[in-house]
Amino acid sequence: MKARKNILFVIFVALILITGIWVLQLSQGKMPYLDQITRRFVDSLGQSFLLEPFQLITHLGSSFFLYPFVAIVTILLFIWFKHWLPAFFFGGGIYLTHKVNEVIKLFVTRERPSISVSLNAEGYSFPSGHAMLSIVCYGLLAYFITRQLKSKRLILTVQIACGILILLIGISRYIINVHYLTDVFAGFIIGFLLLIGFIFLYERLIKKVSPSKD
Repeated sequence: MKARKNILFVIFVALILITGIWVLQLSQGKMPYLDQITRRFVDSLGQSFLLEPFQLITHLGSSFFLYPFVAIVTILLFIWFKHWLPAFFFGGGIYLTHKVNEVIKLFVTRERPSISVSLNAEGYSFPSGHAMLSIVCYGLLAYFITRQLKSKRLILTVQIACGILILLIGISRYIINVHYLTDVFAGFIIGFLLLIGFIFLYERLIKKVSPSKD
């Protein structure tokens, strides 16, 4: 178990370092090598059959969908858990993630490969807001749902379904050519770190606020 934790820690550190290198390269006006070797593929898609389904999938991470979705789920979590903390962490965590994404984008100021108002693709590119928000939103949703489930099969099903959805939303931004691949990967990495932080903080607080229920 200790060796597994050490391996995971090394992986996390490596991902953070890679993201830091990308930020440094972008701040110097350089395109990361990963983007250089993956541009030809996305350019070749053109009017590929992949575009339409991924244009639909990408909307699940767009603001016009997430705003009402997050509001509804926040209310449902409050009712389901009969406690304000899950609702607060879900709604507040996603809001904070959005603000963190905005700050990083203003710091890096990377231009998008293409702009599309209809696909919620305006402003700066790095990191992908869809990737960041999706991993926090659907990650927290999976976390809170599975806390209330007893069946290991159901828990695994929810986790896999949310994981696939997160991956598809993030990758959709690359496929429809409104983000570079490093934008998406950086969004996943930063979003995952925030997700882990929110869960850790929630578990610490819920024990203090409601020790008899946890």
